[in-house]
Amino acid sequence: MEIKLTTLTENTANYGFIGEWGLSILVEADGKRILMDTGLGFSPVHNAQLLGVDLAAIDRIALSHGHADHTGGLRDVLKVKGGVEVVAHPDMWDSKYAQRGPDTFQYIGVPFAREELESRGARFNLSKEPVRITENIMTSGEITMISGYETIDQNLFVKKDGSLQPDPLADDLALIIDTDFGLVVIFGCGHRGVVNTLRHAQKITGKEMIYAVIGGIHLIRASDEQIEMTIAELQGMGIRKLGVSHCTGFKASCRLAQEFPEVFFQNNAGTRIILP
Repeated sequence: MEIKLTTLTENTANYGFIGEWGLSILVEADGKRILMDTGLGFSPVHNAQLLGVDLAAIDRIALSHGHADHTGGLRDVLKVKGGVEVVAHPDMWDSKYAQRGPDTFQYIGVPFAREELESRGARFNLSKEPVRITENIMTSGEITMISGYETIDQNLFVKKDGSLQPDPLADDLALIIDTDFGLVVIFGCGHRGVVNTLRHAQKITGKEMIYAVIGGIHLIRASDEQIEMTIAELQGMGIRKLGVSHCTGFKASCRLAQEFPEVFFQNNAGTRIILP
């Protein structure tokens, strides 16, 4: 199976493209075009035009979770591609906040009402379980927290019954492609942990070999100890492609580049790769 990955949105950008905090990756595999996340705003549509990518031809949208930097471009994408299934976890619609100061909380959830997006053609397929898009492509569904050292950021909250509570980010999911050369796992943010996510992918597919890890693997606030433990786990998986983005963070990215010099790359806006 050939897999084409085109990164439309990322914090940093190749020459001529717009960088924007967030992530959006076009995945072309198994006869389908799947848009994984839609960035923060207008950059997916803008950069797609520069790349000659026709967003009207996408077959599905998959949303990794309900934060604005992964859903904020959805309205603009729907202007190009009306009438499309959007696969996500039901908790994507939770009222999500980030603590920015002792008494300051910023809304960071989906910036649009569901009714507006549905009026523009979005058909939401919301499931806590893995959703199979093709025989070989699925979403992860809810990811089990098993590593012990991967935890949810303490500054992330969800408003329920009028009060703010820690957000477990149960809606955090990945896209998994099962190929004859190994699993390809596309991350949005990896809030529930890159190792947890990869172990979960192995479990639900019954496959051990991880060929590629692409996208945001939330190490931006990780301690040095967590980064080193993560590196040790990844080394044991035999990964052949490691393209990190967005919330990985510069410190962790530099360490990953040092430890995986033959397979690492910075996956920023405008990057196009073909696997294997």
